Amino acid sequence: MQRSRLGAIALASSALLGAALASPAIAATETGTTVPTYQEFKAATYQDADNQYIVNGDEPAGTNADLRTFYDRLVGQDSLNEGLIVNTVGGADDKWSTAQVGNLTYCVSNKFGTRKADIVNAMNGGAGLWEAASSRINFVYVPSQDASCTTRNNNVLFSVEPVQTSQYIARAFFPSSPKRSRNVLVDDSIWTSGSWTPSNILGHELGHTLGFRHEHTRPEAGTCFEDNNWRPLTPYDSASIMHYPQCNGSSSNLSMTATDRQGAAALYGA
Repeated sequence: MQRSRLGAIALASSALLGAALASPAIAATETGTTVPTYQEFKAATYQDADNQYIVNGDEPAGTNADLRTFYDRLVGQDSLNEGLIVNTVGGADDKWSTAQVGNLTYCVSNKFGTRKADIVNAMNGGAGLWEAASSRINFVYVPSQDASCTTRNNNVLFSVEPVQTSQYIARAFFPSSPKRSRNVLVDDSIWTSGSWTPSNILGHELGHTLGFRHEHTRPEAGTCFEDNNWRPLTPYDSASIMHYPQCNGSSSNLSMTATDRQGAAALYGA
């Protein structure tokens, strides 16, 4: 990303440069061409006794999220191309076609036993989060296929099946995954995950099925890096449903944010 815009803005608008913005990180931009990263900007911004960030000398920016909004506004539109991210394969977005994203069919295995109805409800709740973000996204439950709900069932796009593992609570796939890998596997620990509700956990997994990557692979997270095979869609969102709380995430419950909804609309249309 180009990092020269903030320097130009700082020079053009001296009124914007209050005491807090005249920090070492920002001051360098007034004579040079290097714009500080958000993390550099945050580290150089004064935080008062109430843990509020202060900008423009005496204006509270509030929380980390508020400070990020201020930074994005100061930097300009260049920074708005960062954030909720889509997986890429060979440099191309890993996404469904317009026709397919409106018909994402799935079954729920009878092997869930007494928990099957709970999984059906959780899947419906998780799917509804993304469907509310873009009217083009439509997950379609096909109960008639539940008796043979495996990746070999070609009557549905993917299957939802139980698994016993200590490695994860649930796992999913990307649109580019071959049919043999198109399943959402769910461990029993989904019922004992504290503030992570089953609907939000499956909402996270369904985000992957739409092509969205973990938000914490972005450098702003400072940890849990995975790889660089992604394209940014919206501003970095530490509270994203796609951001693990344990990877410097700011949300404890995997709930969906306004930025998540913007990302879905950016990729598939509102």
